Parts: sequence; C-alpha cells; structure tokens
Amino acid sequence: MSDRADEHSAASEEAKAADLPGERRAGVPGRTGVSLRAPANPVSRKAIVLWLLEGLFWSVLLAGGSFFLAGWIDEDPWSWLPGWALDNIRWLPWLVVLLLVPGTLIEPFWRYAVHRWELSGDVVYARSGWLSREWVFVPVSRIQTVDKAQGWFERLLGLATVEIRTASHAGSSTIKGLEYEIAAELAENLARRAEELRDDAT
Repeated sequence: MSDRADEHSAASEEAKAADLPGERRAGVPGRTGVSLRAPANPVSRKAIVLWLLEGLFWSVLLAGGSFFLAGWIDEDPWSWLPGWALDNIRWLPWLVVLLLVPGTLIEPFWRYAVHRWELSGDVVYARSGWLSREWVFVPVSRIQTVDKAQGWFERLLGLATVEIRTASHAGSSTIKGLEYEIAAELAENLARRAEELRDDAT
C-alpha cells in the first residue's frame, strides 16, 4: 500500500500557522521528520453502508458481465484464445466472484478507518483512499467554488459529499460520507469564509 501527500506551497504556510502538518518533513535539511497526523473528524458511520452498496452494485455488474461473457465464448469460441482457456471458460464467472466478494466486504470498513477531515484555521485538511492514501491541504483563500452533492445511495442514507474546487485541479478536494446537515454547514462556512478572505485581499 503506497501513501501519497498532495502538498501545495501556499497550503504549507497556512497549515503551519494553523498548527497543521502542511508538509512532509522527512528528508528536509534542518528539519525533523514528522509524520502526517490524522484529521480530527471521521466521516459518518453510515458511509460504511454507502460504500458497501456502491461496491455491491459494481460487483453485481462485473459478475453479471463475466457470466454473459463466459456463456458467449462457450457457445462461439474465440479462435485467438488458447485451448486451456476455452476448456475452462465456465470457471471465469466464479473466479470473478471469488475475487470480488472479499474486497467488496472489506473495502467499506477500510475506507471508514482512513477517511477523515478537518477545518482548522483557514485550511481544509482531508485524508482519503483505500489501497493508497491521499492527504490534501486546501487553503480557504484559494477556494473558488464549494458544492454539496448527493448520489442515489447518499440521498437514501441522508449523506452528502462536499466538493471543494480551486483554480488548480491538484488543489481541489472531495469530502465524501458526511451527514447532510454537516455537509451543508461545512459548505456554507467555507463559501462564506472564502468570500471574506477575497474581500480582505482586495
């Protein structure tokens, strides 16, 4: 599992002012190596159900597609496939199911343990991922738009996603799995504070 941190020079200064780990310090001359701490706030526990439903949806599509593909190849063998593959093509769907089930069941709990967020000072700090992890620091002063969104499953569970966009794609962030009320309050606070900072700058 690889870890990756998205770091921005402007975010580093504001993160340090807010007592956040705005940069990796390992390997930097004159600085002590400091690991990134976890953001303060977990996402909603209902996010586990959200990710489970999403995983099941895609798993059913993939498993159904593999059954269809295996049946098609069995009736009309593809000449370019090796003989051993054609002889065992009926096992393809079961292999797909065998690989999908553990991941579908484990992923939601793993994501819940990883996904966290925090608004500290004028910096939004978020961590996300599953097999890989991503730390993002977004200075509120750089925010251009803040939106909250709900997919079908999110609406069913009363959850929402906060989408934070800056001029740079690398500086944008998405916080998924929040209670709708928390997402709405966070989006409103970020939009208001970003506007105040822009007014102060002018």
